[in-house]
Amino acid sequence: MSEQQAGPGLPPRHATQEVLGPAGRRGPFRYGERIQVTDSKGAKNTFHLDPNGCFRSRRGGFRHRDVVGLEEGTVLTTDTGHELLLLRPLLADYVLSMPRGAQVVYPKDSGQIIAMGDIFPGARVIEAGVGSGALTMSLLGAVGPAGRLLSIERREDFAAIAASNVDSWFGGPHPAWELRTGDFADVVAARVPDAGADRVVLDMLAPWENVDESARALVPGGVLLAYVATVTQLSRAVEALRRSGRFTEPESWESMVRTWHVDGLSVRPDHRMVAHTGFLITARRLAVGSRPLTRKRPPARGAYDDGGYWAPQDVGERVSSDRKVRRVLRDCLAKQPQDATPVLPGRPTRDAADGTNGTDDEAPAHA
Repeated sequence: MSEQQAGPGLPPRHATQEVLGPAGRRGPFRYGERIQVTDSKGAKNTFHLDPNGCFRSRRGGFRHRDVVGLEEGTVLTTDTGHELLLLRPLLADYVLSMPRGAQVVYPKDSGQIIAMGDIFPGARVIEAGVGSGALTMSLLGAVGPAGRLLSIERREDFAAIAASNVDSWFGGPHPAWELRTGDFADVVAARVPDAGADRVVLDMLAPWENVDESARALVPGGVLLAYVATVTQLSRAVEALRRSGRFTEPESWESMVRTWHVDGLSVRPDHRMVAHTGFLITARRLAVGSRPLTRKRPPARGAYDDGGYWAPQDVGERVSSDRKVRRVLRDCLAKQPQDATPVLPGRPTRDAADGTNGTDDEAPAHA
């Protein structure tokens, strides 16, 4: 598969959208749109339609110009006689095929976060740990243009990759999104007033370190949701929520998805499945001055021995190599338009020369 830049007078390589998201991509295929090609064995390839582009695989190929103007869902016969299905990718397809610096949140977990966190249209949401932007796209789709999403990422390279991925999916900068870099506690303290958020989603190594700041930012009854990978993180996060005395009893779970083979009377589970990817934890903010309900069930024997607790070294972190991140960032920046979503510093900057505030002195994001 090869793609080339559009020449003078030709349509742009990446399509611009007046309506953001899938709603702006209805109708026949157009130049600059992302297309997903599926063969008879289920192998998928995703690419942008380019005026000079050509797709080639073991099952034949076609020129991109032969696809433009066709309706979505067309089955095309290649020059070798094989059939290929042409569709626009769904969000679940895009998340697993887009450039990534950090590991993405799988669609099965994103769906659970939206439903169990009750992310509603117009909600004010704080997201910590943007990664490659997979969960961000689901959150933006849920809050809609009337909502507000403040995303915080420690690493500037990850934030730039996420901005490119999110803009590419929606077809431009989303009006409800604000992306900032820095420490979660510092950014929230500077940008979010007391009780200024409806939901807080923590996808980070140590969510227990930000329980107090999350409690300050949440409205009474608001939902805090944490996504962690290991049992050690799960235990520390739940116990931190209990000790804070500001949240209801935490609920924790994991989800596993197994597809089934259905062919007449031959019905059986597939041999492969999407099993453990992470644990989800939810708790709701109590009203100021209220205390959690007293637990009637005694703790399990040995649950709180004096012999020890989960130590910091017990909690590991999987990281991408710097070389891979630099390569992905370079590819993303090469295709990013000039009006892309900006990656802003987490705290307001002050001009040392004249003592005036810099360009970062807008009103708090969730005011």
